[in-house]
Amino acid sequence: MAHARKTWLVINPDSGSYDDKAFEALQDCCGRNGIDVDRVIRFPKDDLPTPQELDAAGIEFVTIYTGDGTINALVIGLYGWEGAVLILPGGTMNLLSIRLHGDAEPDEIVQRFCSGHARNERPFVIRCDAGDALAGMMAGPACAWSEVREAMRHFDVVGMAGSAAEAVRESTDGPMVRVIDPPLGRADGYPLVLMSPEGGKMSVDGYHAETLGEYAQQSLALIKRDFREGPHDELGRLDKMTITAREGERLDILVDGEPRDLDCEATFRVVPCEVDLVVTRG
Repeated sequence: MAHARKTWLVINPDSGSYDDKAFEALQDCCGRNGIDVDRVIRFPKDDLPTPQELDAAGIEFVTIYTGDGTINALVIGLYGWEGAVLILPGGTMNLLSIRLHGDAEPDEIVQRFCSGHARNERPFVIRCDAGDALAGMMAGPACAWSEVREAMRHFDVVGMAGSAAEAVRESTDGPMVRVIDPPLGRADGYPLVLMSPEGGKMSVDGYHAETLGEYAQQSLALIKRDFREGPHDELGRLDKMTITAREGERLDILVDGEPRDLDCEATFRVVPCEVDLVVTRG
């Protein structure tokens, strides 16, 4: 990896965390380190690249500087490609970038990559019928808080107030999520179950209803979906897990922060990612 190569760079100017100056600084950093940014893809205005397009252009690695949701769409779309994806922290939480590179800034990651201090890996992801999560999966009625964050991104004050009220109601009155196979945690379930791929396993935590009441008074933490520091039950590190909500209800989930839904009973498992990701952490 020490020699210079050309790349396609994916950004998302519509993201609330996007910054023109940071993007320009990244381009300068790539140039200084011998990376030729052959094309900039501005998603969603531009389509994400396909394996066929990358191969035709002679691209061995594609670089992405966005949040976890756009990263997910790119990586899943490149399953089966023989190249690699260099993921840089360009979002709010950057969970996948931290997993691959540690808490490092884009310029430091680029320097490591270009100096040969990097390797290709296929880390484990969490899979369900709604898709694969590279950074993490959430399930339960508290996923309604994603609507609050979207309203905030678009500076929609009225929409944010309405969705916040609905999210509080869903978090306290919605169908709780129970872990049934293996049977774990509280019998009455949780408003939020968090699944994180860690060390080849799926780390599972159940967040208490009272936790969400406390966090509802701290709207910033909820808008960022930052439940991780609140009181919770550590349910274990698993290869596979089945959860259920109330019969007849759809199960709300967040796949790398993007809202989807499943049948009331759903199974989650860890599987290897199906395209190489660049790793620079020790």
